[in-house]
Amino acid sequence: MTLHKVAIPILGEEIVPRFDLTTEVIILTTVNSSEIQDKKIIVLPKSSSDELCHTLLVQEINTLICGAIEDEYYEFLKWKKIEVFDGVCGVWTQAFDRWQARTLTPGDILFTRMLEGNLI
Repeated sequence: MTLHKVAIPILGEEIVPRFDLTTEVIILTTVNSSEIQDKKIIVLPKSSSDELCHTLLVQEINTLICGAIEDEYYEFLKWKKIEVFDGVCGVWTQAFDRWQARTLTPGDILFTRMLEGNLI
């Protein structure tokens, strides 16, 4: 049984567009990357990339799914062995579902849009 912690900075039901604007992060603990064992939301006192990075390290996060992130923080988190899926936008539950299915990639846009009369 392998526990894995996934963190997603959120704003309501969506992923925060910019890492440095995060005030809430949802942390999902999974068993073998599938069954959710625990779910919690951490509220930060103010938006701060440094504070968020500290929180991710203290919470022993394995994977981060986020929107835009500055290169300095991206490289720091990678150095700390946290897998980062950056540039992801949309509803956080869809991003998490894709991560579980191993189909999430950095830069995924998960909004449903209308293009020439067709939903995509």
